Parts: sequence; structure tokens; C-alpha cells
Amino acid sequence: MKTEYKYRFLILLIMTLGLNVCQSLEAKTPLQFKFRKDHTFRIAQFTDIHWNNTSPKCAQTTALIAHILATEKPDLAILTGDIVTDIPEKEGWLAVTKIFIDAKIPFAVTLGNHDSEREIEREAIFDLLNTLPWFVGEKGPKLYGCGNYTLRVNDSEGQKVAAVLYCIDSNDYPKDKRIGSYDWIKFNQIEWYRKTSDQFTTLNKKMPIPSLMFFHIPLLEFNKVIGKQATVGIKNEAVAASEINSGMFASLVEKRDVMGVFVGHDHDNNYVGVDHDIALAYGQATGYDAYGKFERGSRIIELHEGEFTFDTWIATKSGITDKYQYPAGSKPAEANIDYLPATKLQNMKPGIQFNYFEGSFNSTAELSFAKIKKSGILKNISLEPAAKRDSFGFEFKAWLKIPKKGVYGFYTYSDDGSKLFIDGKEVVNNDGPHDTKRADGEIALDEGFHEFRLLYFEGDSSNELEVGFSSRSIRECKIPEWFFFTK
Repeated sequence: MKTEYKYRFLILLIMTLGLNVCQSLEAKTPLQFKFRKDHTFRIAQFTDIHWNNTSPKCAQTTALIAHILATEKPDLAILTGDIVTDIPEKEGWLAVTKIFIDAKIPFAVTLGNHDSEREIEREAIFDLLNTLPWFVGEKGPKLYGCGNYTLRVNDSEGQKVAAVLYCIDSNDYPKDKRIGSYDWIKFNQIEWYRKTSDQFTTLNKKMPIPSLMFFHIPLLEFNKVIGKQATVGIKNEAVAASEINSGMFASLVEKRDVMGVFVGHDHDNNYVGVDHDIALAYGQATGYDAYGKFERGSRIIELHEGEFTFDTWIATKSGITDKYQYPAGSKPAEANIDYLPATKLQNMKPGIQFNYFEGSFNSTAELSFAKIKKSGILKNISLEPAAKRDSFGFEFKAWLKIPKKGVYGFYTYSDDGSKLFIDGKEVVNNDGPHDTKRADGEIALDEGFHEFRLLYFEGDSSNELEVGFSSRSIRECKIPEWFFFTK
């Protein structure tokens, strides 16, 4: 090739690449996710599409997905496995993703057990997806499987992360066939989730951020919500989980950020229920080439900014069914509750005041007659000022700054007795000599300062005291120090 033509060719190539980059950037501009002005964020879960590019049913699947995208208007679509399951796979992936590209809907992918059985390996699938506009997933770090990553949703002002979406590869089949038909989420994937969760919690002043998790193969714990009164939906087949429990659910319970887990795999199950405060939900099988009796559809999830709650329902061409509000049993009629008014205060400083007593006590009421041995200010509730291991008591007093009007649940976890009062009203009664145990209560509070008073005594043997709270906007946790103030 002559030099002149080489330069022309290079210029043309650069222009072409530049155009593609611009088009890609233009398409990806909306992909900086944030809550809408009405403080909601909507996700459409499509699962078990089972696309066969040579099947005449592809037209039905395409029409269904396009219909749901047009009617539900999600901010994001997440495809949870078994998406393209027959050859030619590359053409199949391009055809499926074209539905979302044409609709200009951002989409993410987690892979199922059937997605890499034919021509294309899991990493190659993500290599292909990463060339496409509107795709927002990634291969993620070098862990077991491919496609372990997070998607962040900022608040409606775009200032900070307000929700986290975890996408995880639940893998395909165990190498040793003697231990079951399906694989499980591996230890290094769980460790990645734990570290990532801790990082987000630390950035959020040690408060968990409302989160959801998406993958394909259900956990064994999906069996535990069947038959519960608050469970919504239908179970028409056995839960085809791994026979090995690698501890994914235990980590979710411990980290307390993930509100719900959304899977596919079992086409004739579409129920959602709660176990240990975590919603376990099946999507609705989407593809017309997939087995199953349900009408093809999608599970819709709507998050609410600043709240540990979401709404979900099944969307099909026939309409909406199986509406469900997380957490089950929450009180939607909070507007009819009498709220304790807040106290207007100025010149407050962080801290909680304590009075320390010594003596043999059998109830918190006896502290009123005891002589104060020590007083002071702490950052948070603590037994560290105690000069003895047994036979002592504390009174903690502060102003608790409530960030948002609502119904708040409080608990004390103590050995021995404890009592909690808010604005002079008894909220938690965990009094009397006893081993470590928990007691709960709730109260409706306006936004602002409320008087906090906690009584505690230790008799003999071990001593322990933990005080926590929760609301629709705060996942249950120990009360952080920055909620306490003194005059």
C-alpha cells in the first residue's frame, strides 16, 4: 500500500473508531444511575430467556420484553441467567441485547448454568457484551466465575451512593458429580462481597446502604419461606439449589445491607418471602422457548431512596400480579399514628452522659436510690467506666437526633437488666436478673431531638449491653455515636 493511501486509511480508521467511541459515550451518558425526582428507582428482572436464534418463538420473546420495557419504564434491566442457551450463541446474544439497545435501556447480566455449555465461555460472553452500548456490567475482579460486580445508584441529587446492586455468578455445575447437580457461590466470591459491603458501610458512616443481590441458581434458604403466611407467589417445583451451603446467606444476614436476593433457574416458581429479614424472590421466566406453566413475564423491583424497603410485582402482557412490599408486615398507614414531637435545641455537642453506681441490684428501679460513684461524658454507650466486673449499674442520658419522621424500633441486648425510655416513655423493658437476652419495642418519632434514657445493672457472672434501632430508612444496627448529643 502506498504511503498516501496508508495515511488515508489510518485517518478513516481513526474517524470510524472515534465515531464509535462517541456513540458509545453518548449511549452510556444515562448510565450514571441515580434515583428519580420522585425518589424511586425501578429495575426489571428478566430471567431464563433460553434464546435459540433459530426458533420462531424468538419473535414472541422479543415482543414481550419490548412490551414490558415500554409499559414499566425501568431505569435498569438485569438479566439473571440462562439467557442464550443454543447455537449460534454469538448471534443469539446480539439479538437479545438488541432489544435493550433499541429501547435505550441500560442492562446488566449475570450468567446461568446453561449460558456457557455450547460455543462461548463465560469470559468470552462478557468480552462480547463489553463492546455493546447500554451494557453496564463487567467481568469484575478475578474470582471464581465471571461477572461479579456492583452497580451503584446515587441519591436523586447525584451526591452520594444511596443503593448498591450486587451481581454475582452462581456458576454452573460441580466438578464432582457426587455432590449434586448444581454449583454454588464460592468462598472467594463471598469474601469479595463481605469486603465490598464493609467498604460501602464505612463510606456511609458505618451504616449499611440499602442493597439488592442478583444471581441465577437459588440458595438452599429459598426452601425456608415456602408456606409462610407473608410469602406471595407460587411454588410449582422443587428448589433446584446446590446441595452444598457455602455460607452466602449467612454473610448476608451478618452484613445487613442486602434486603433481597433475586434469582431464576426454576421456571415454575415465582414466589417471594422473607427469612431473617432478607427477601428471597424468584423472577418470572421470560423466554417462550423455556419450560414452564407461567405466563412469560418479568419481576419488577422499585427501590425507595433513603429507605430499607422496596415494592415488587410480576409484569406480563396480561397485566400486573403478585404485588409485594418489603419488609412483609410493615405498617403502610404510618400517617395515622401519633408521633412524639421533637424538642428544639441549639448549641448541642456530640456525646452521651453517664452516671455509674455500685451495689447489688435486682431491678433498674433500684438505681434511683443508689449513690453515684462516677459521672462523665462518653462518645457512645459503653461499660468501660465500670470499676468492677459485677454488682454495678449505669444510667445513660442524651438527646437522640432522629433524622427522619417515622416509626422506630429499639432493642436492648443485655446481661443483666435494662430499660429504655424515649421522651419519658418506656420503649424497651428488659429488666430483672437474667442471662443475655433481647427485648424489643417501637415508638413513633418526629424528626429532631428526643430525650434518651437507658438504665442498666449487672448482677454477677458475665456482663453485656447492646442497644440498637431501626426504621424504614435505617437497617437495624447498634445506635452509632453520631446520633447522641448533650447540651
